Amino acid sequence: MQARDAIQAQAHALGFDAVGFTRAHLAPEVRARLLHFLAEGRHGSMGWMEDRAEQRAHPRVLWPDAVSVVALGLNYGPDSDPLETLDQHDRATISVYARNRDYHDVLKKRLKALGRWMASQWPRAGIKVFVDTAPVAEKPLAQDAGLGWQGKHTNLVSRGLGSWLFLGEVFTTLDLGDGAPEPDHCGSCRACLDVCPTDAFPAPRQLDARRCISYLTIEHKGPIDEALRPLMGNRIYGCDDCLAVCPWNKFAQAHSEPAFAPRAELTAPKLADLARLDDAAFRAMFSGSPIKRIGRDRFVRNVMIAIGNSGDAALRPTAQALAEDADPTVADAARWAAARLP
Repeated sequence: MQARDAIQAQAHALGFDAVGFTRAHLAPEVRARLLHFLAEGRHGSMGWMEDRAEQRAHPRVLWPDAVSVVALGLNYGPDSDPLETLDQHDRATISVYARNRDYHDVLKKRLKALGRWMASQWPRAGIKVFVDTAPVAEKPLAQDAGLGWQGKHTNLVSRGLGSWLFLGEVFTTLDLGDGAPEPDHCGSCRACLDVCPTDAFPAPRQLDARRCISYLTIEHKGPIDEALRPLMGNRIYGCDDCLAVCPWNKFAQAHSEPAFAPRAELTAPKLADLARLDDAAFRAMFSGSPIKRIGRDRFVRNVMIAIGNSGDAALRPTAQALAEDADPTVADAARWAAARLP
């Protein structure tokens, strides 16, 4: 189809690494999986998932005029082992995607550019662009469009790019034809399930966010369950374990986007330095970063848990210094950390 070829060429010219097309429709089993996830309470405190479940399960509930979806992927593959800092107990491990600029800004800019180009080519077409701040079932749509498949860890895996893809979509009233879904290629592999530090997968392709370190360090407000804290290690923002161990990463490529180049001070920052951040220093350090969204208190709570897991007696005074922090969640985590250290 000529339109598809033209859109694909323009998307690649704008820097997207993967492009696919599908109908603005999802199979009934996608909705069934989502409703089961919600019914089991596995979304934790993410009430917005329940509030907008129908929009997530049905693209045309989100936008009734939508006919087709252009699914797009942007590679953020790391150029080194993302798990190498897990054994550096006086340092923090931050998820690869958050070590520099906020990917939402980078991705949305390119999506809007593609949308404007499409509008110039087909002036009567309706077009809307989405990143993951909207209730879009990105991974099922990406699979239907042939970008990859949802692995046993529920994340998208690409045969050519491995686990490291940011996803975005252009919804349009253009009829761009049917998708070519990517079949599952996981086979009997369980690497992603077995590596999970908190056992967050009740079964293959099922996630309990309440046990997921990414959820706990980013979305969860208030104290973290004390039974889970020792399992978090020094992961203070997100977790890459299940992504990093996927065998398909042997085909992955390091990203070429300057905005995703890791800042040196976020690759293996000292826990003691991060613990000293007040609100102003936190905001300054993480300006333009996705980390800024969680705020100083939640961030320092995570740092305190990492300090408590460090086994490093030299960090005990750092924890004690925050035992009476103005934020009760930080103070609770600091007292827990100090009590665990020799």
